[in-house]
Amino acid sequence: MSSPSAENQSQGSSQSSPSPSGARRRISGVTVPLFSLRSDRSWGIGEIGDLPEFAAWMQRVGLRLVQLLPLGEVSGGETSPYMALSAFGIDPMYISLSAVPELPPELVGEALGEDVEALERAKQSPRVDYDLVRRVKGRALRFAFDRFEREHHAKQTPRAAELAAFVKRQSDWLPDYAQFRAFKDGFQGIAWWDWPEEIRQRRPEAMEGLRRERARDILYYEYVQWLAHTQWEAARAALRDKGMEIMGDLPFMVSRDSADVWAHQDEFRHDMSVGAPPDQFNTEGQNWGLPPYFWARMRENDFAWLRRRCRYTGLLYDRFRIDHLVGFYRTYIFPENKGQGGERPKATFDPAEEPAQREHGDRVMRAMLEGAAETGAQLIAEDLGAVPPWVRASLTALGVPGYKVLIWEKDDVVFRDPAEYPELSVACFGTHDTDSVVVWWESRDERERAGVLDLPQLAPRRQEFGREFTNETHRALLDLIHGSKSELVLLLVQDVLATRERVNTPGTVGPENWSLRLAAPPAEMERDPQVQGALERVRESIKASGRG
Repeated sequence: MSSPSAENQSQGSSQSSPSPSGARRRISGVTVPLFSLRSDRSWGIGEIGDLPEFAAWMQRVGLRLVQLLPLGEVSGGETSPYMALSAFGIDPMYISLSAVPELPPELVGEALGEDVEALERAKQSPRVDYDLVRRVKGRALRFAFDRFEREHHAKQTPRAAELAAFVKRQSDWLPDYAQFRAFKDGFQGIAWWDWPEEIRQRRPEAMEGLRRERARDILYYEYVQWLAHTQWEAARAALRDKGMEIMGDLPFMVSRDSADVWAHQDEFRHDMSVGAPPDQFNTEGQNWGLPPYFWARMRENDFAWLRRRCRYTGLLYDRFRIDHLVGFYRTYIFPENKGQGGERPKATFDPAEEPAQREHGDRVMRAMLEGAAETGAQLIAEDLGAVPPWVRASLTALGVPGYKVLIWEKDDVVFRDPAEYPELSVACFGTHDTDSVVVWWESRDERERAGVLDLPQLAPRRQEFGREFTNETHRALLDLIHGSKSELVLLLVQDVLATRERVNTPGTVGPENWSLRLAAPPAEMERDPQVQGALERVRESIKASGRG
């Protein structure tokens, strides 16, 4: 590794920092899940090593930022990146095996054995096949680790010393993560609350004994995180050299069966689950089954865990999005136990009343901002859904941009003019939870489409646009969003390419969610005339808007 270590950096984002006069640089970026990238080297899922090539492709059309979904290790049997086994770390499935020194190409066949055919199926799959990917990558990583242990760890080579230095630098989260994963393997994958009582309660003598017993597996999980972070440093350095930013995503919660909840049991509520109140999309509200923060306990140590989490996230990214921002002001919680009549008690907010919510939210946000500030990273608030106006006022006072999603910025069918969006905001057509702009446009009724065409930028040309999404429609809508006053515009990769795929459909479970892959590697896609045309429209629109 010749690039500087992310753990030792306080690298701010030169792209996002305001100038001395207070003006912010207006740029456009692309939102794409890392799992969606594709290259000739990747093993059935987008990998860290694919990021520089994709970023260079997007840079050529004037995009200056790549936004990713969360990178944390997904719980077994899950595919959603918002169901993580830890708030820290990178999912090993994103490691580029082609760049692991302990796995040279000539040993891949030996490493995989009969799973060589499974690897080919994973590579050829039109969508991410998580079971196949985890199987072949897990087997290859174990093979690589065996070689590392024999050739480096046992001999205490300089490469072994690099791993030891990484473990020391990450001492505020890595031991809990590695022990949790190793112990979970030893207990055949059962949830931590079903582990033996002395381990569940983390009694020192029992923990020390189990650490000795599972030492090799603990070292394995340290090794894979070292590989992932080393590759991430190289990818981030490559993007920085191109003048490209990386934007990440900090999920509101982690899984109940996670390293963080096990290691910090007193800072989470075990008798409640978190969700969202009723809104126009879900009249009964949503219960996500995740453990709420025990805010009263977290306040006692001034939100130390959240501070560490934001500092760690800031070491990975130039900016990062705070998922479900309103939950940090007031968390909607469902009691887990039923009442005497057999009915579950009603959900409530924590804190319960608005004055306490305001004070609490300001304190939490300041703690998170201070954690991120140690690395120079910028926070962005996902302030969508049922968000009280005073929350957005708080964000403005704190200098945190919120979202302006064009498809929702309306009163009935009267759309708000993007040119009037606040400068301190992120403008986009939609998010990873919505349709692409192509599907959105063609699925509107005539009344709502007319509302879009009433916007000043489109009204003079309204006769040119019908229900069909044409090249002209694409360019006009790109100009509309790029003409916003917002400092940052984010386009889904589907909006860049004018395609119809969707990343996730909320409220549904199935193989179509969280499995989108690009049709081919960038160099191959760019030979497609339709892709060429879409990219040229994006390039021309960005240039005309003065962004970049």
